[in-house]
Amino acid sequence: MPRTHRKKPVRPVETVEPPGTAQVVIAVAVVTVLVGVLGFLSGSPVWLLGLLVFLPGAASALCTVRQTAFVFAWTVLVVIGTMFLRHGDGRPWLDRILMMLLTLVLGAASVYACHRRIGRERETLRLRSTAVAMQRHILRPLPMLTDDVLVDGVYEPVQEDRLVGGDIYDVVASPWGTRVLIGDVQGKGLPAVGAAFAVIGAFRASAHREPTLTALVDALDASVVLHNSYAARTGDDERFVTALIVNIDAHEEVQAINCGHVLPHVLHDTTVTTPDLTSGVPLGLAELSADPATVDWFAFPRGATLLLTTDGLTETRASDGTFFPVTESLARHVSLPATELPSALHGDARAFAGGEDQHDDVAILSVRRSPYR
Repeated sequence: MPRTHRKKPVRPVETVEPPGTAQVVIAVAVVTVLVGVLGFLSGSPVWLLGLLVFLPGAASALCTVRQTAFVFAWTVLVVIGTMFLRHGDGRPWLDRILMMLLTLVLGAASVYACHRRIGRERETLRLRSTAVAMQRHILRPLPMLTDDVLVDGVYEPVQEDRLVGGDIYDVVASPWGTRVLIGDVQGKGLPAVGAAFAVIGAFRASAHREPTLTALVDALDASVVLHNSYAARTGDDERFVTALIVNIDAHEEVQAINCGHVLPHVLHDTTVTTPDLTSGVPLGLAELSADPATVDWFAFPRGATLLLTTDGLTETRASDGTFFPVTESLARHVSLPATELPSALHGDARAFAGGEDQHDDVAILSVRRSPYR
């Protein structure tokens, strides 16, 4: 049976748009008039106009280089012009020269600072856009269909680094059944992407080659260890990956190895059960444990839905610090189709948190036995 994919639209990397030119002109005019009025009322228009020397600095943090240069030019024109127009008010010329020099120096520094800021923003945007494109190619779009299962779900990276997260998933149709991976790389954002790529690449290669789950997990662990060795040479932090690997074939019991990950849930008829799996060490830390990876078996009957999640869901908190009750939410949605369950669960979690942005990546997969089996 060929796999089918429903392409989901890729949202652009979010950027902060600079204000429009008209907005900048209006804001500068308003500030100039306000300072002029205050100076007239106080009887010290020359020295209050000196406050305008800080206007280019404010523009450098928000505006484009051209807009900042305009603000700089306007400030120089107003301040220096005012100094010459009021040359007969008795103020020392040395004070006037210092004020004009200060205006020129701070204005030029503001334009340079704006140029540097724009350059850093463009470089960050380029790196993030590259990571987004790579991650969207690595993480296959959902749903995914094999001869054994239909897998659908929700993948939502953390808000602060939109589209770039440390949660991973994949599905491989192997000669020994369909193998499903869900994992969570330590950390989030761009630094976690490299380890995520290493695990997914090893999973896709080894799932077709290794006949047992223990050998597959050994290969995944080795990939994280190798990645960490390269990271150490470049001064990056070493990382570990929690993961749950499930093998589903024609039998009503499935095999699973839990590498320190969140436990799965099985929804069948009107019940929700949580298989009691042996929790092993995360990928990348196997050498620290004397015990080998343990294969567990649990029931996954026809008509049931297997739900796999990351701790971004289980560690969602309300304003009072209480954790999201995953099992209770599942009990309310036990009759939903498997394709709708992840979205409903994610919606409940966001409502529980009061609609606030999440503080960790979230991945939720629903696994349903293929209707063609």
